[in-house]
Amino acid sequence: MGRIRVDAPGGGYDILIEPGLLRAVIEGGELLPGGCFDDGGVVVTNVTLSPLYGESLVRAFPAWALVVLPDGEQYKTLASAARLYTDFVAAGLDRQGTVIALGGGVVGDVAGFAAATYLRGVRLVQMPTSLLAMVDSSVGGKVGVDLPQGKNLVGAFKQPDAVLIDPEVLKTLPEREWRCGLAEVIKHGLLADEGLLEQVEQTGVFDREIQPEWAAELVRRAVQVKVDVVQADPFERGVRAHLNLGHTFGHAIEQVSAYAWPHGEAVGVGLAAAAWLSHRLWLCGAALPERVERILTGVGLPTRLGDFDPEALYRAMGTDKKRQAGRLRFVLLRGIGQPVIVDDVPKEMVLDVLRTLQ
Repeated sequence: MGRIRVDAPGGGYDILIEPGLLRAVIEGGELLPGGCFDDGGVVVTNVTLSPLYGESLVRAFPAWALVVLPDGEQYKTLASAARLYTDFVAAGLDRQGTVIALGGGVVGDVAGFAAATYLRGVRLVQMPTSLLAMVDSSVGGKVGVDLPQGKNLVGAFKQPDAVLIDPEVLKTLPEREWRCGLAEVIKHGLLADEGLLEQVEQTGVFDREIQPEWAAELVRRAVQVKVDVVQADPFERGVRAHLNLGHTFGHAIEQVSAYAWPHGEAVGVGLAAAAWLSHRLWLCGAALPERVERILTGVGLPTRLGDFDPEALYRAMGTDKKRQAGRLRFVLLRGIGQPVIVDDVPKEMVLDVLRTLQ
């Protein structure tokens, strides 16, 4: 079993990466690590995943309650968190209990935020089922919800007690969700692992018969990049901001589209925009953004904005939570593995990049 240990404030936790892990849990009637599950709790999932995995999981553990959320980014809200509080009370969840977040990034963020704030905090186990959640949102201890004004404006730091990743469940992942997850994999490769980029370039296209062992290695490498960053900066006071590469642009696209654009596709265009902005600022040569676009296009991710109004996107960036002293902060690249934070980019230069990508 692949195991990555994370040293975190208040105590560390393990990330377990193993094909067939979820099936083994359901069929074997035991959960790992055992101490997190002795006192029962609540499994939170969504309407899509409940019949696939959630119902089987609670049948294997009758003491656990199942709570089902609607599916979609538009439900990553305070209203959904409030509903979970009500469900937790009804299930009798107490401070010795655990919340299992079984799903993609929305389930992990909303359930994690509820776990962080219910009874001032109960235990949390992340069981991500999408590639995006496996390599990004389930790791690092950031949970939260969106406001109408912007993404992730309400949140908390909540370290999980464990992260259980089964790459075998990716076989049920829709093709579009696979591509969305690859956007975060590509981001991690650009930040710190060129070999990961090469793995995506070689075999990153969607394949329903994807080999779980190959997927496990892809996930492991991407997770390791994030773990290295969050261990160095658990509360996002420095280098952890590098993980926002492409996200200042991406979050604005999501907001202006009213979340019709999924996170991964928005981040894909955001990565292209960040790379071209890096070039415009003479941080890197044209070869870098050209390669970024080739990689994104090769896995089926968009690199163009279409009909979005650049001015509207720039205004949406004004509510980005990464602003400091009223200034936008962009994570840019001097090269692969060389991220840099820039906070004095002229507005017209940003708009020019956005117009170029229309």
